Amino acid sequence: MGYGQKSSLSENIYIIRRRAEAFVHGLAYYICRIFPIDKSKIVMWTFEGNGGYGCSPKYVAEELLKRNRKNGTKHKIIWLVNDDSKKFPKGIRKVKNTLWNRAYHLSTAGIWVGNTRTAYGTKKRKGQCYIQTWHATLCIKPIGKYRGNLFPQMAYIVSANDSKMIDYVLSGSTWCDHMYRDGLIYEGKIIKTGTPRCDVLLNQRDKKYIQLRNEYHIPKDAKILLYAPTFRGGSQNTVRTVSTDSTTVDFEHLSDALEKRFGGKWYIFLRLHPQLAAKMDRLETHQMSTRLIDVSQRPDMNELIAASDAFLTDYSSAIFEAGLIGIPGFIYADDLEDYIAERGDLFFDMYKLPFPVALDHGRLVENILNFDEVVYKASLEQFMKENGIFEDGKASKRVVKMIERWEKRG
Repeated sequence: MGYGQKSSLSENIYIIRRRAEAFVHGLAYYICRIFPIDKSKIVMWTFEGNGGYGCSPKYVAEELLKRNRKNGTKHKIIWLVNDDSKKFPKGIRKVKNTLWNRAYHLSTAGIWVGNTRTAYGTKKRKGQCYIQTWHATLCIKPIGKYRGNLFPQMAYIVSANDSKMIDYVLSGSTWCDHMYRDGLIYEGKIIKTGTPRCDVLLNQRDKKYIQLRNEYHIPKDAKILLYAPTFRGGSQNTVRTVSTDSTTVDFEHLSDALEKRFGGKWYIFLRLHPQLAAKMDRLETHQMSTRLIDVSQRPDMNELIAASDAFLTDYSSAIFEAGLIGIPGFIYADDLEDYIAERGDLFFDMYKLPFPVALDHGRLVENILNFDEVVYKASLEQFMKENGIFEDGKASKRVVKMIERWEKRG
C-alpha cells in the first residue's frame, strides 16, 4: 500500500506492530528524563547509525572541534554508530547505537545533528534543538510524498513523527527549500546554510586528491572514476540490494574508454551506498578488474568525490556534488523503467540533466568517448543557476554559529 491508498491487512498488522514497538521504545526516553539536559552535549548520527564519520554531521563536528581548540569551548560530541569498530577522531565519543544508549544520550543532549530520520519512538524534550542536515544537495530519487502511491503508510508515519521534532532543516538550494516540505513531511524552519558535506569539495580538493592516491598506493598522477550506484528496495522489511554481482558494466572496457578520451592511467573506485555497505564485507573487486578498487567501507563519500576526476552513478544525488567541482559526471541507468516502477517518478527528467545518460554499457562507452567538456560546463552552470544552488564552502561555520546561538539562549 502506498501513500493515499487504503491499507492492506498485512500493512495494518505491520503498522500495529511498529506502533507497539515505538510505544515501548518511547518509555526508555521518558525514563531517561530523570537526567538533566547538558547544553554542551551534541549527539550525531549518519544513515540510521549505519554510517560512520561522514556526510554533513562530520563537517559540523570538525568545525565544533576546531572551535573547542581555538576558543577553549567544551562541546561534548557523542556519535551513535551501529558498528562500534568504526574509527573516530579524538574529541568524539562513539557510542553503540542501542535503544538504551540512544535514549539516554538523546534525552540528555542539548543538540541533535543527524542526516537521516530518528528511530520511530524517539522522544525529544523541551529545550532541545534538533538539526536535520539530510544527505543530499539535490535529489534524483523521489522521497516522501513525491513517491505518490509507492510511499508506504508506515514510512509516512515515521517521517511525520520525526519531522515534528525537527527545529531546523539545512538547505543548499532554492530547489531543496521547496522539496523538503513534501519530501520530509516538514512544516518547520528551513535554513539556507549551504550543505556542510560540500565544504570539503570547495576547500580541500587538492589535499584530498593527494591523500587518496597515497593511501591506495597508486601513482600521484593517476586518474580516478568514482562509481557510486545507489541501492534498490529497502522499503518496509524488504532487502536493500545493488546489482554488483550481475553488473553489466565491463570495468576493463570502461577504463580503456576513459584513457582513450581523457588520457592518463585510470582506476575505478567502487563505493556502495552506506545503508548497503554496512551489511556487506569487502567486495572481491579484483575478480571484476585489476583496476577496480572497493572503497565502500569508507565513511565519507565527499572526500572521495574531492579526490576524483570523474563520477559515475545510476540515481545517486552525489552526482550533483561532483558537478559542483566541474568533474565529468555520467549516468548509467540500465534498469530505469524497473527503478521508476519500484520507486516512483524521478525528480528530474534524466535526459534534461547536464550528465550524459546511458541505458546500456555500449552507450556509456560512447558517452565517455564523445564527452564535450565545453557543452557540459555550460549545461552545469545553467542547471545550478536554475535550481538556486548555494554552496560556498562555509556551510559548517554557519551551522556551528546556529548551535552557539542556541546554546546562549539557555
